Amino acid sequence: MRQRRRRAIRSLLILCSLVSAVACQQAGSSESAKPEEMDNPAKYAIVIHGGAGTILREDMSPEKEAEVTAALNAALDIGESVLKAGGSSMDAVERAIMSLEDSPLFNAGKGAVFTHDGKNELDASFMDGATRNAGAVGGVTTVKNPIRAARAVMEKSEHVMLTGRGADVFAREQGLDTVPPDYYFTQARWDALQRALSEENKQSGARSSGPDNKYGTVGCVALDSQGNIAAGTSTGGMTNKRYNRIGDSPLIGAGTYANNATCGVSCTGHGEYFIRYAVAYDVGALMEYKGLGVEAAARYIIDKKLRQAGGSGGLIALDRKGNIAMPFNTPGMYRGYARPGERQVKIYKE
Repeated sequence: MRQRRRRAIRSLLILCSLVSAVACQQAGSSESAKPEEMDNPAKYAIVIHGGAGTILREDMSPEKEAEVTAALNAALDIGESVLKAGGSSMDAVERAIMSLEDSPLFNAGKGAVFTHDGKNELDASFMDGATRNAGAVGGVTTVKNPIRAARAVMEKSEHVMLTGRGADVFAREQGLDTVPPDYYFTQARWDALQRALSEENKQSGARSSGPDNKYGTVGCVALDSQGNIAAGTSTGGMTNKRYNRIGDSPLIGAGTYANNATCGVSCTGHGEYFIRYAVAYDVGALMEYKGLGVEAAARYIIDKKLRQAGGSGGLIALDRKGNIAMPFNTPGMYRGYARPGERQVKIYKE
């Protein structure tokens, strides 16, 4: 009788253990499931930025705010029209960034800042999330749209990055539009250099490191109807920079990254920190290895990891379902996104 009772108790305990294990497994699966996998995927999505930094409402005139907003919407219009027509994410990224490069409002292309020597040296990078092929140019001085040169390096060379005179020669050989150096001149950027030089002289030759000298980039990430992600970033660099300095924007994994399995990223901020901490790649790594969603991964990098290191700036990112993140730890960031039936453009921290 006692043996039967013991066997019954043992069987009951085993059954309870099995039920508990199954329940825990189901609960764990539910908790670890990525939120974006529960959402209906967007047919397409596009997100852009025009730089992060000390962008305050009280310093922005209504006219300037309207200009910036219109330029961001124009870039979204161009990129979204490609995606709506069934075009590729790579075409959408290239054309949206070209629109921003052609505007003097942003530190890229036409609006590039000046180096210490009064010149303009531009950088850009491009990455295809389907193949993880990438291309970049650094320190170009005659290319009208550096993002086109970066894509050409990816598609028409065996290399990932070309710099300086060689990159300019390659761009010409590919038939890309080139311009004389004075094409990039804008009075606002020239005045910014003069202020930086004046501050430098006051500090007995110490290089000026004001916040506006470090930030200013344009970027775009897009998801097309085929599920492919592409990302690109373009910049004029840092006001008053010396020694042919190159920041994170043309560096794959630092300023730009794209992987269909996780996300696409474009960064803007104090480039040296984005390089040291491989910020763009790290967003995708958190998604791949830790199971985080794109919003949680991007915010962790910007709000915690980068801030603790002393770096500042922001990024834009989207995942394979069209979920979007636009975190930054500066006072403002020019940014916006579009999905079917949905659009948002913002400037300030809100």
